[in-house]
Amino acid sequence: MAELGKKYCVYCLAEVSPLRFRCTECADIELCPECFSAGAQIGPHRRWHGYQLVGGGRLTPWGAEAEGGWSSREEQLLLDAIEQFGFGNWEDMAAHVGASRTPQEVMEHYVSMYIHGNLGKACIPDTIPNRVTDHTCPSGGPLSPSLTTPLPPLDISVAEQQQLGYMPLRDDYEIEYDQDAETLISGLSVNYDDDDVEIELKRAHVDMYVRKLKERQRRKNIARDYNLVPAFLGKDKKDKEKAPKRKITKEEKELRLKLRPLYQFMSCKEFEDFFENMHKERILRAKIRELQRYRRNGITKMEESAEYEAARHKREKRKENKNIASSKRGKEEGKEGEFAAIENLPGFELLSDREKVLCSSLNLSPARYVTVKTIIIKDHLQKRQGIPSKSRLPSYLDKVLKKRILNFLTESGWISRDAS
Repeated sequence: MAELGKKYCVYCLAEVSPLRFRCTECADIELCPECFSAGAQIGPHRRWHGYQLVGGGRLTPWGAEAEGGWSSREEQLLLDAIEQFGFGNWEDMAAHVGASRTPQEVMEHYVSMYIHGNLGKACIPDTIPNRVTDHTCPSGGPLSPSLTTPLPPLDISVAEQQQLGYMPLRDDYEIEYDQDAETLISGLSVNYDDDDVEIELKRAHVDMYVRKLKERQRRKNIARDYNLVPAFLGKDKKDKEKAPKRKITKEEKELRLKLRPLYQFMSCKEFEDFFENMHKERILRAKIRELQRYRRNGITKMEESAEYEAARHKREKRKENKNIASSKRGKEEGKEGEFAAIENLPGFELLSDREKVLCSSLNLSPARYVTVKTIIIKDHLQKRQGIPSKSRLPSYLDKVLKKRILNFLTESGWISRDAS
């Protein structure tokens, strides 16, 4: 007869205190750990029935000497705490395990038994494979970190930063290119019930936003490469004065303005090299034309070119002086010959220079002009005195000539404007 107070396994009849497994479906079925692990079945009891751990609260799975007397109940609370509070929250874990354990004891026990102990060595491999997939692209790609990496801050004063609306720590401006670009993705959210069409539409929005970011960063790079910000602030003029280069002609400045659209396709150094090469090309072409001219004039040695250039310079100087003298002579002759048609007619010496020009332009003889002038002024004086008079202009004076003469006399002050 079994001794009172002791528990025995119903399958192997061995003593099972203090740890045993009790079936929750069959009455009076308690198994020892060995029979439970072997899946023992007896009578109506089957191994897939539910079980309940009995008398295991004081069990020390690691041994009393190895783990400091931690019971199985405390081990279970520790595992629950590490799952609930996370690794490192030792104060909360200690409070969950019980007041008998300090945070330092909880940390040392978990690290020594579950990480560096046999259980940790069996469960944690020596080399943990990298399960993270790198989705970034090479430099310059759609998802490249270089796409949104800010440039080094500009070296400008606080007042200049406020003038530009520039934030140096972010390399950002208050008003960016395409300011409303973020509205494409501001309302996007990933839902588990999205169908394929909605997912592709959201991806298209993200692609559009990435292209806008790329264009924004490209413009910043161009502005930084070509020093457009110092040029806007007027600092580039000081730099040019400090480091003088060759003098740029007006034609080269106009050409540089025409080539400005190439800034977005070439770096600053490439553009400057390209512009200098164009300058060298123009010099070489001019030199080639000069050498071809020497050859056409029979010059085969560079020593002879100096004598040729001196002679050509003298020849051009004489030709220029001759042209100047002929132009002066032509002007003097033009002044003298301007009134050649009327200078020999009677009454020419009575006319002023302006009247001579008028008679010459109207092809009117001086005598006839004097007659018409006398009649118009006489009629004007009689009207001012209140004497009625009837103007009798010569028959050769038509309406056009009369109007031209009246305007001339009015502008000259011979008659008043109301009379005309």
